[in-house]
Parts: sequence; C-alpha cells; structure tokens
Amino acid sequence: MKICVAGQGAFGQKHLDALKRIPGVEVVSLIGGNQDATAEVAKKYGISHWGGDLSEGIRRADAVILATPTQMHRRQGEQVMRAGKHVLIEIPIADSVADSEALVKIQEETGVVAMGGHVRRFNPSHQWVHNRIQNGELKIQQMDVQTYFFRRSNMNAAGKPRSWTDHLLWHHAAHTVDLFQYQTGETVSECFAVQGPRHPQLRIAMDMGIIMKVPSGAILTLSLSFNNDGPIGSFFRYICDNGTYNAYYDDLFDGKKNQIDLSQVDVSMDGIELEDREFIAAIREKRQPNASLAQVLPCMHALGRIEQIIDPRREAHA
Repeated sequence: MKICVAGQGAFGQKHLDALKRIPGVEVVSLIGGNQDATAEVAKKYGISHWGGDLSEGIRRADAVILATPTQMHRRQGEQVMRAGKHVLIEIPIADSVADSEALVKIQEETGVVAMGGHVRRFNPSHQWVHNRIQNGELKIQQMDVQTYFFRRSNMNAAGKPRSWTDHLLWHHAAHTVDLFQYQTGETVSECFAVQGPRHPQLRIAMDMGIIMKVPSGAILTLSLSFNNDGPIGSFFRYICDNGTYNAYYDDLFDGKKNQIDLSQVDVSMDGIELEDREFIAAIREKRQPNASLAQVLPCMHALGRIEQIIDPRREAHA
C-alpha cells in the first residue's frame, strides 16, 4: 500500500517511524510546508518524492495521512476524499463543529475510509482498561485527567518553531473528551468549563478546566495548561468500581504505582503504530475503522458545546 504523509513536523515523523514497522506499506511521498525541512526529513526516511503540493502526493498514493496544521484539515481532508483516496486526519479533524460535520458528509458521499487520529483509543494502556470495561470487569466512576505543557511560544513537540497556534480545547481536550465517551460508551449529557486569561501574543487561553458527565453518572474532570513548568503530556487516572489505574501514553500503573504488563494487549506497544495499523487494516478489509470520522463526531459536538460556554462570541463554531 502506497502512503503519502503530509506534514514534516514532529507528529508527521512519529507516523513515519510507525509506518516503517508495518508490513506491506511504502511511504511514496512526503508533503510539507517548509521545503528545506521536508527535503531533510524525506532523505532521513528514504522517501523518493517530496514537495509542497498535496495533489502530487495524492496522485502517487493509495492513502494519505494528514499531520498538517489543524486549520488545513477541513480543506485537505476534502481534497483527499474527493480524489477517491483514503485519509487519516490527525487529531483534531477540524477546529469547528461545522467543518467536522462537513468532513463526515464528504466521507459518506465518497465512500472512502476516513479516520481521525484519536490515538488514545489505541494506546495499550487505554486498550487494557477498555477491554476490561467491555468484559464487565470495570465500571468508570470518574476519569481525572491532567494535560500539561510549558508552551509560551509556537514550538512543536520536537522544539521546532510552528507556523500555527496550538489550542487547549480543539486539540488537547479532544483526546480526553473522545476517550471519556469511548470508554463509557455514552455521549456527554452535561458539561461545564472555565478558561483562564489569553496569552497576549498567542491569543489563546493558557489554562482551562472542564467537567463532564454521562447519563450513567460517570464524570470527567479535565485540567489543561500551557503554563505548567514540569513533566509534559496527559496523565489519566481511572477511578473505577474495581480498582484505580493511572495511564501515561502507552504505560499503565495501578493506584499503588505498580506497573501493569501490557505486552500482550496488542501487536505493538506504540499507540501511533497501532493507530496506523487500524487505518491500513480498514482499507484492506473494506470496513470502517475504529475512530472513523463519524465515530469521533460526538467528541467534536461536545467541544462545540464547551466553546459556547467559555467563548459564546464564536458563533461560527457552535
């Protein structure tokens, strides 16, 4: 299967690392914004074609992974699907409800495989919890999540400058809101949120607090910050009726800090690789993937509700 990866930055390279470990896959094109950086990454990974024109990458490939700035996802996602090619759109699939709904509609019209990059569904840590919930061994009472970064300027996860601005709600909260609904198997019925002051240059809120509830009574408490001068990333605490579990990316510990062996959960311990494997398997098997655009749409609806609470002036995102 021939894959085009769009986005030469930190997350695009995570996908390139993952794709190297998946049999029967060839990355035939790398499309990026900064052409010097794109050429450097293409040479690093032995990719024969690189450039700045997404249509050239689409033409060469069977499927495209979009690890591009969020603001491009709506337009580029449609471009790929209208060309009849399958697409994985990194989280978030868009930064508005309207654009998210439009992408789902285009997928339905074109019939291609279209997936959101909701990697938390695939991390072995969260899979372990999900499997036990599905087996009736656990029931979530509360998810307590901290998503913390120290980001006072436009820098990516690799410490390189970004051409776009990250967002606590439409990117980082999306991971947890989707996971909460996925793990509980329910749609959010109540939500509340507050946000702190906006950064004078970045013009985004640097701190945010979100509380959600599903009909069964399980609740989510989510704290997000770009001001935290400490370990970065998301720390998940599952408080269940039958134990407490702490997840950090692909690792899992019980409430007493004993590490849980996840080696038998899936074929890899890398959530990004497992996400990409699901995308490729869905194409080969001609089925909808876990985290299809339609499946992640309830997350985008919930984010839209939160935005109306914290910033009701942005009616276009309602």
